[in-house]
Amino acid sequence: MSTDGTLSIGELAERTGVTVKTVRFYSDRGLLPEAARSSGGHRRYGPESIDRLRLIRSLRTLDLPVPVVGRVLDQEDGLEDVIAGQLQELGSQLAALRWREASLQMLRDCTAEERADRLRLIAAVAAPPSTAALARFWRRWLPARLPARLVSAIIEQAVPQPPTDPTPAQVLAFARLHAFVSRPCPGTDQGQPAAHRPDHGYRPAVLYDGLGEAYALASASLRAQRPPQEGEALDCFVSAYAHSCGTRDTPTFRRRLSGLLAADPRIDHYWQLTAELRGPSEPTPGAAHDWLCAALDTHTARPAA
Repeated sequence: MSTDGTLSIGELAERTGVTVKTVRFYSDRGLLPEAARSSGGHRRYGPESIDRLRLIRSLRTLDLPVPVVGRVLDQEDGLEDVIAGQLQELGSQLAALRWREASLQMLRDCTAEERADRLRLIAAVAAPPSTAALARFWRRWLPARLPARLVSAIIEQAVPQPPTDPTPAQVLAFARLHAFVSRPCPGTDQGQPAAHRPDHGYRPAVLYDGLGEAYALASASLRAQRPPQEGEALDCFVSAYAHSCGTRDTPTFRRRLSGLLAADPRIDHYWQLTAELRGPSEPTPGAAHDWLCAALDTHTARPAA
């Protein structure tokens, strides 16, 4: 250290346990300001540069890019925010690695005949996967002009989130689900339930407002492994359909509704794959709908007293 308290580039490197090349690198990028230049034009650094360089090195061991380190040092970015951002990015990277690992295990464990088809399926899915295609499917499938709050609520219930630590079977189920929803969706005149179409006398927004409650009640019965039966869930289900077309819940209406629901197009494959992703402990809306339809069929098939 010179008489004015400054350090040469070599002295700073020695004090902090780095190479002269490292000091020059951070200095050239503005992270380590010089205090002065010697008469011979050599760099001189103040004693505070020792702590600053040690902090730079600590931040760099966290794999923070040089520009981010500079913003932290200049207090343009808070260290807590930077750490939170790095943790989020690292979480995404780990999720991608776990997904790729499960994908490779799935390919390793299948037969040679299955491998080409499975490769095609997983090639269409990012790692970690996005649910955007599934959300688009539901926006096409749902009736037109539903309130935004209803659409959001339905998509939240109907779209399964990819597991953070998937099994090979879950990777395959998601890839198949992605392929299913990526196919062309039938138009409103082909393949849509009758209750989706206002020209059939239904008010879809009224229907879906009531179905959410009915599905929740049926899901509780499914978790308890109760067979389809009459009760609050079925009454709520029928009431949703009755109110949506401006009529009352009567035995005649129930018989007619049973026939209409039996004739509706179905997306069973979607719900089967969703159940594989969620597991048996979390009933899907599709499973709740089937339970309610079975309860309605049982009820309408019983002779009137």
